Amino acid sequence: MSAAPHPTPPSSGPAPAAPTAGPAPLRAPGLPRAVWATVAALYVLLFPYHPGLRSPNELCRLWQTRALVEDGTLEINRALRDYGPVGDLSVMNGKYYPSKAPLLSFAAVPVYAALRAVGGGHRYAVPEVPLVFFSRLVLTVLPTLLLLWLVRRFLRAWLSPTVADAVTVTYALGSLAFSYSLLFMSHQTTAVLLFAGFYALWRLSRGEWRERGYVVAGACAGATVAAEYTGALGVLGLILYAALTLLGTQAPWSARLQRLGRATGLSFLGALPFVAALMLYHQATFGHPLETGYKHLNDAAYQPWHLGGFLGIRTPDPRAFLLSFFSPLRGLFTLSPFLLLALPGLGLLKRQGRTSPEARALFWLTAVTLAGYTYFTSSFTYDSWGWTTGPRHLTGLVPFLLLPAGLVLERLREAGRPWLSGIAAMLCAASVLVTGLATFVNYIPDDVSTPVLALARPLLQAGYHPPNVLAFLGLPTALAGALLLAALVGVAACVFLALGRDAAGRPAPPLAWAAGLVTLALLGGAQAAFTRDDTADQNAVRFLQSVWLQPPGRAATPFWPRAGS
Repeated sequence: MSAAPHPTPPSSGPAPAAPTAGPAPLRAPGLPRAVWATVAALYVLLFPYHPGLRSPNELCRLWQTRALVEDGTLEINRALRDYGPVGDLSVMNGKYYPSKAPLLSFAAVPVYAALRAVGGGHRYAVPEVPLVFFSRLVLTVLPTLLLLWLVRRFLRAWLSPTVADAVTVTYALGSLAFSYSLLFMSHQTTAVLLFAGFYALWRLSRGEWRERGYVVAGACAGATVAAEYTGALGVLGLILYAALTLLGTQAPWSARLQRLGRATGLSFLGALPFVAALMLYHQATFGHPLETGYKHLNDAAYQPWHLGGFLGIRTPDPRAFLLSFFSPLRGLFTLSPFLLLALPGLGLLKRQGRTSPEARALFWLTAVTLAGYTYFTSSFTYDSWGWTTGPRHLTGLVPFLLLPAGLVLERLREAGRPWLSGIAAMLCAASVLVTGLATFVNYIPDDVSTPVLALARPLLQAGYHPPNVLAFLGLPTALAGALLLAALVGVAACVFLALGRDAAGRPAPPLAWAAGLVTLALLGGAQAAFTRDDTADQNAVRFLQSVWLQPPGRAATPFWPRAGS
């Protein structure tokens, strides 16, 4: 496949709908390799996990993994007796199952089987900490690092290398992608699968992949629903995008319809194994192929959240909307303010769609996906999000907001308005700082006022640094934590410096620095204004200190305890 020329500047419109060349080569100038290495190191080394919390969303899946390997069963009754109780369960005829979609439970089977063999092959061979660590590493961390590569390739076809790289890095450390890659939950898995499916459709629409690539897109869509039921919202956006790219060509209508029919058949072929397996799982566990675990929750207190409407999705609630996007504790735009740039960016993308079918399809994909996820988060019970970083069910939406945000950043650099560029650049850098520090904790109690100033700051000041691999290898926890914190701050600074430059590559002028620092002060002031430092905040800090995996001045939980310890 031949290399593509440098992408057309966004102000002049995107590349044609079906060029013969591929995305811009990754050797084009962009952020230094050291930045990418730092991002990868933060993903691999950080391990925010505390066994004392009994993380229900993670452990219920892994208990089913244990049951599949050790007992050959879907129900986890014996695993609950042998390894301890967990939450997020469904019960049917006295048998317990995770209430979640099952893909991650099954995907972790080879990971657990390999660890079990290393540990001696007996029933209790794999302690909890290495099971969680390696399951995250293989199934949520490494796939996200692959996703970053796909995101970068896609953005470089539309944006300059500097902006494309900076947006990708901001997504990596300044969005829900970072938080949920470091948790064994399905939310970032959904984002990976959705964007991988989109990437396949995008390459197909440009004539760069053969038609059988629709099997890949279909497989990603089917796996998405098997990983997380609400991922169907994103799948609907992909279906719309595929239809627009197939029907928006200059070919005769008969040829377009024929291609649409072939694409539909190939996509269905790819999705079928996952959809069929999911329905068989529902039949075996809950007695009907369309019956999910949310109909049989073990905890009666959670049942009302999933009653009424469709799986608990009702009419929109203004409170749920406002808190999902603007809550001081876990609002999407509070944790990742750079995503606010995507809103005017949609206008830029729509304008380009007047002359480019590719841009028009991307606009409708983004707008419909944003509308679908907004309706869901506004119509579901906000209080059900749990001890999480941000509105977790919006994780699958975030990758599709990156191009519109990048278009705004590109336009500001070209317009020669350093004060606006400084503001936008600081929104990206602040996203890395805020979401990064929240992810250092990653289990955010519901009654805390703010994630950084009320929780992460007092924990760090007391010496409670995020659990990490360096400390497991023997490095003092304070030194290991300081290195990780310095890495996060360093990446945020690199993002600001890169985006503060003008289109000619000249360093950020004083006006951009001033605007950026004022923006940072305003964001920090808003966090400070909402930080209560009351009894609830203090109790949350004390509780997390009591269960911290690598506490200062006390013996930490070993990574792989010896048998009997």
